[in-house]
Amino acid sequence: MESPPRLPAPPAGRPDGPPDESLTQRLRAGRRARQNEKILQDKEIEDKVAQQEAAARERQESRPFEGFLSEAGRLFEFVGRFFSQFWRRPFEWRELTAQMDEVGAKSLTLTGVVGFSIGIVLAMQSRGTLARFGAESFLPSMLALSVIKEIGPVLTSLVLAGRLGAGMGAELGSMKVTEQIDALEVAALKPFRYLVVTRVLACVIMFPVMTVLTDLLALLGGFLESVFSGGMDYRVFIATAFDTMRFVDVIVDTMKTSVFGFIVGIVSCYLGYSVRGGTREVGRAAMQAVVVSSLLILIADVVIVRASLLIFGDISGSS
Repeated sequence: MESPPRLPAPPAGRPDGPPDESLTQRLRAGRRARQNEKILQDKEIEDKVAQQEAAARERQESRPFEGFLSEAGRLFEFVGRFFSQFWRRPFEWRELTAQMDEVGAKSLTLTGVVGFSIGIVLAMQSRGTLARFGAESFLPSMLALSVIKEIGPVLTSLVLAGRLGAGMGAELGSMKVTEQIDALEVAALKPFRYLVVTRVLACVIMFPVMTVLTDLLALLGGFLESVFSGGMDYRVFIATAFDTMRFVDVIVDTMKTSVFGFIVGIVSCYLGYSVRGGTREVGRAAMQAVVVSSLLILIADVVIVRASLLIFGDISGSS
């Protein structure tokens, strides 16, 4: 008696059982799992870094004097590194020229408008007070002295500090957090000389130039206001504007802006170059660059003016 024919066994994973996943689906699932694991690891690392930075910030806030000394020490170390490298070859002339253009030509409109408007306002505000004492003829001399000796240099430096300090701090900070500076250091391309030295030197060179242009535009604004609104003869203005001005006053009070430029450049580059963390720290560094630079400019101005008075005396000739 013949045995009944055998039916073929159903293939694995077919109608008799749950369908198996294909190889592509398993690979995709594994890839998604690895990506999720990497995201979680990165998030954990970022949280740890943020916690460490918050703890360090809390320690500094709880001990402000120690935090200030620590930050000042790192800044002076940065300054020493600048002076040890700015004279070494090769010199980055092309980058220096580009940064001088950024500091000078691209800031001319801003500083020019500020200087011209300040000259007009100063002439309008001073005429009434001087006329009350019968000294309206001293307006050109007062205008030239106040603009060239103090208002022009300080105001120009503060305006440039607001424009350049935030830009330098944000630019270098972004390069730091995206590891571009680290990549340049690994490639032995000396990013400090290329990024920091050129920017600081550009500020040192261009701040006096921008101050001279601002002073000229301020005097032009005061001249136009005095002639057309005050009715002063233009020959009287030109003849009396520089009667009490000394050449040493012009040189000292203009060249002190090189010190202000060094302050803006070195502080902004330091804060941007030493950023740690994420994009929030970049914005914080840009804000600190403007605030700290402006504060140090005012302090340096007091010191320089006092030193110049002790050395050269005032316009009366007495020391």
